[in-house]
Amino acid sequence: MAPFHPPEHNPTLSLENDLQLLEHMDRLGFDEAWVGEHHSAGSEIIASPEIFIAAAAARTKNIKLGTGVVSLPYHNPLWTAERMVLLDHLTRGRVMFGVGPGALPTDAAMLGLEPSQMRPLLEEYLAIIMQLLTTDEPVNYQSDRLTLKDARLHLRPYSDPLFDMAIAAVASPSGAKLAGQYGHGVLSLGATVAVGMDVLAHHWTIQEETAARHDMVADRSKWRLVGLMHLAESEEEARRDVKYGMEQWFRYFQNVAAFPQMAVDGGNLDEMIDFVNGGLGVVGTPDMAIAQIEELIEQSNGGFGAYMTLAHNWANHESTMKSYELFARHVMPRFQGQVDSLTNAADRAEKSRPALAEKQLIAVDEATNKYEDEKEIVLT
Repeated sequence: MAPFHPPEHNPTLSLENDLQLLEHMDRLGFDEAWVGEHHSAGSEIIASPEIFIAAAAARTKNIKLGTGVVSLPYHNPLWTAERMVLLDHLTRGRVMFGVGPGALPTDAAMLGLEPSQMRPLLEEYLAIIMQLLTTDEPVNYQSDRLTLKDARLHLRPYSDPLFDMAIAAVASPSGAKLAGQYGHGVLSLGATVAVGMDVLAHHWTIQEETAARHDMVADRSKWRLVGLMHLAESEEEARRDVKYGMEQWFRYFQNVAAFPQMAVDGGNLDEMIDFVNGGLGVVGTPDMAIAQIEELIEQSNGGFGAYMTLAHNWANHESTMKSYELFARHVMPRFQGQVDSLTNAADRAEKSRPALAEKQLIAVDEATNKYEDEKEIVLT
């Protein structure tokens, strides 16, 4: 959830819809939701994922809530770690910490940061945060942007030993490298756009090699791939649904957001839908979604831990909620080991039905005859 909303919509109502979606996902049994941080360009209107998560946590019970991501170069790493530890306590361990360099150059420009500075700052600040979270050793750091003197956390994490952490990765190898260095998970944002699919297996190789050098383990169960989907009962219905907002979303990435890693093609709605359905995602049915995830499993060259749908607001609120329900009802069980035992039980029951039905009829006849015999004895 970036999120993506048309700039002309009432932002208060848009944020309320985002919270309602997380409540809906919690009821449907989704495992996780990750919330982004953005400060410009008009559409992605959550400035603090931590504050949003605090609000969502009060309205949900089970779903884990992550920062997807905190743009570390924008923040003092000491206070960032403090906020996450506080959230860890407030959510009783339901928080997850995702970090990245920052996606929108228009955000960084307001802080006087150049794109070339972002990844080095991410590495430096993440090292500080990991020392704060995992040791009691004081941190001393000096740069032209930040000074820390004997910095320590005064509140230790609620989670034992630590909440889940993940690094964002799109095209460059820096996210996968940092994940391997610290044993964190990877958030492969835009994993199903062309650039993302091209580097999936490469990212995993980088993570494994880096993890080995730092005596860490690269865990595929912590690898999360983010893709594009809108589901309906039929492909025709799904295509009608996305008339609501798909063009605005495409125009945002084509003309507004200076984020070339999320380049998308399409001059009109049909071309946009065909672009998504050309292997990058699904505007269609749950069966199409299942096929897409199976393709990603093959593309990843060994599997991954979680598939996450990007909250894109292509459809109106009601159709969006229905899409998530269809995903939970029909797609999730196929990959969570909940379908095979039930379908196998149904198949066995169907095959044995003729013989068992015959035995049932015989048993009823025997019981009826026995009753008639007993009645005759009583009457005589």
